[in-house]
Amino acid sequence: MQVDLDGKVALVTGGAQGIGRAIVQQLADNGAHVCIVDIDGEQAEQAAREIGGRAWQGDVVDVEGMRLTVNEIVRVHGALHIVINNAGINTGGGRVPVHEFDVVQWDRIVEVDLKGVFAVSRAAVPALLQSGGGRVVNISSIAGLVPLRLQSAFVAAKAGVINLTRSMALELGPQGILVNAVAPGSTLTRGTEQLFYGSDGAYSENAQSLLSHIPLGRPGRVEEIAAAVLFLVAPESSYVNGTVLTVDGGWTAGYTRDW
Repeated sequence: MQVDLDGKVALVTGGAQGIGRAIVQQLADNGAHVCIVDIDGEQAEQAAREIGGRAWQGDVVDVEGMRLTVNEIVRVHGALHIVINNAGINTGGGRVPVHEFDVVQWDRIVEVDLKGVFAVSRAAVPALLQSGGGRVVNISSIAGLVPLRLQSAFVAAKAGVINLTRSMALELGPQGILVNAVAPGSTLTRGTEQLFYGSDGAYSENAQSLLSHIPLGRPGRVEEIAAAVLFLVAPESSYVNGTVLTVDGGWTAGYTRDW
């Protein structure tokens, strides 16, 4: 997929690896000047070198830090046109019911996954307005649409991202800023590889159970999620606002069990 992003300045949070890394690659390949903001400054710098972009180390929940980062991006590039709120975390391997959920971990997940979207957007919207409008894409999850067990903090945060997206679309659309979300399903990244594959390289038993809910029968690739983001920031998507683009192989289309 090729779109014209020549001269556009894009900020991508969590762009050093995984889905975020694929997003920055797609944006750079289509002509954008990409600014990576990631809590892992070293990996962000490496990714920026690989795509010819620039990197900033920072935590998306740091409201003042994000304001200063956006100001620096505008100082360096003269404008800001695209914001991709991708940074996010989950519980990792330890998944527990709500009454056993660690409060500190709950707070951190909701803070990064939901407040982080707010903090970056709050900092970036004035710059987008100065540029005459722009695009914001928030990375949610199908867990924000169809709740999953034992991930209550992640589910709550990603559901919040979806309605925050819609609220922002209502507020900012009249000013030329289009705000949409992408909701990935199960996606194969370096971090999720161990969830899908056993030591023999075949799908694990748990993965087979998970994939049985997906009509396409496989996890998504990061490039497929990035392609959805690219569509939403493309000039041709100028009438798409307040939508949630689900990229899940059909998981949420309906119940797949045979009767």
